[in-house]
Amino acid sequence: MELIDGNQSIATDDCLSTAVGEPLSRKEAETLATALKAVADPTRLQLLSMISGSPSSEACVCGLTEALDLTQPTISHHLKVLVDAGFLTRDKRGRWAWYAVVPDRLDVLRSLLP
Repeated sequence: MELIDGNQSIATDDCLSTAVGEPLSRKEAETLATALKAVADPTRLQLLSMISGSPSSEACVCGLTEALDLTQPTISHHLKVLVDAGFLTRDKRGRWAWYAVVPDRLDVLRSLLP
């Protein structure tokens, strides 16, 4: 470190390259960003936890609306975002849609948590 007019100034040779990890590839970063955006909503996190916590890791949209006290269109919107991000699959059974967790995709989130 050099002193210039009483002020500290860091010389360029003091900034040594430190070992840093390799950055994510652009595609990996975009995929992860999409996943994080999809779950960056409290309702979506609640939906994921409810569905993944059910005995069969699936749930009918009718049960989800009652549990969260939200309208069916609101729940359906959030579920669509989770389906589009690959966290859930959708299966139409008669009048109702059933949603199931995609375990491998959910592992992406789990790997980010301590």
